[in-house]
Amino acid sequence: MKKLNIAVLASGNGTIIPDIMKEFEIKLVLSNKLDARVLENATQLGIKSMYVSNEDEMSKILQEHNINLILSIGYMKILSHTFVEKWRNKILNVHPSLLPKFAGMINLKVHAEVLKAEEKQTGCTVHFVDEILDGGKILVQKTCEVSPNDTPESLKNKVQALEGPAMVEAIKKICEENYES
Repeated sequence: MKKLNIAVLASGNGTIIPDIMKEFEIKLVLSNKLDARVLENATQLGIKSMYVSNEDEMSKILQEHNINLILSIGYMKILSHTFVEKWRNKILNVHPSLLPKFAGMINLKVHAEVLKAEEKQTGCTVHFVDEILDGGKILVQKTCEVSPNDTPESLKNKVQALEGPAMVEAIKKICEENYES
């Protein structure tokens, strides 16, 4: 893959951005929420950040910045088929479960369902985004144990600790396997 020009899509805090920045440069952070904390956090880290209200505008901005890898980190909006097709094999998502288990769920709902199903392990998955929600090719999965006294909140914390290292590993894998850019 040529030089990585990475953008992040996030709707919340973007807590794994510092982990990624230890290994890779992030050129741009975009959020679909005007008040998303990630916008302020990115600015403090010296990353250009902005609110973007629609996918056409987002695509234009991504193209203007020569982005060739998009990281969806807690981006709480499903990307359209048109957007996914335009950016095929250039969008990675981190999901808070061991896909295909608990696909299509978000945030604490995932962790509550892990507990309800009495899973012994959980974790996160980094995968390519395609037309099937949480169905793209899996690049990396990281696991942790589920303990009897875990709550959805404690599981969320355990899994979030895995997400940064998982995303970094996935990006390295992309570089090594020389995916089309």
